[in-house]
Amino acid sequence: MNPRFAFVAAPLLVLAYGVIRILDGLDGSRGPGLAWTTGHLAFIAALALFVPIFWEMRRMAGRDALSTVSAVMGSVGILAASAQFVIDIVVGFLSADHAEMGVLFDRIQAVPGVSLAIYDGGPYLFYLGQLALVVQLAVIGRVKAWTPVLVLLDLVLPIVDRDFIPLGAIFLLVSFVPLARGIAPTAKPVTAHAARRAATHA
Repeated sequence: MNPRFAFVAAPLLVLAYGVIRILDGLDGSRGPGLAWTTGHLAFIAALALFVPIFWEMRRMAGRDALSTVSAVMGSVGILAASAQFVIDIVVGFLSADHAEMGVLFDRIQAVPGVSLAIYDGGPYLFYLGQLALVVQLAVIGRVKAWTPVLVLLDLVLPIVDRDFIPLGAIFLLVSFVPLARGIAPTAKPVTAHAARRAATHA
């Protein structure tokens, strides 16, 4: 996958999730239904794109120990957050209404270890890894000093109010566009036929 695509598409998918989430809540409750499922699928797709994003940021940071730990931490967080959103989708399919969803969520989170790993702890590794990588890139001069500020705003705004997710996603997009532009184009592979022609004319 082209990392440039991931840097742009991931924030846009987060934006889509945030907008769909707001629309889903206009009737006073969120889920179950098409909007619930579609929004969660958009965020899962965004999480999948963050995997190449983190490892590209690690490459840009020089593949040192700090960037490697941050990328691994972020990837573990992606797994936890993805598990949470998959559970949300399954609960939506199994529930007839919002009240029934609440009952199922209570049962799932009552399983020992699930709440910490998938809800209260694990997903935050995704955000910490992301912020750590961006801060490191700013320290070594690969991104502007304001880039970590925008990423931090993206992380903090949903804590203040989850309806701010779309605004945070816009900040994230603005911070990621320079990163996408800084990626060197992927060289096209040399075919065997082209190699033979080059050798002939050498």
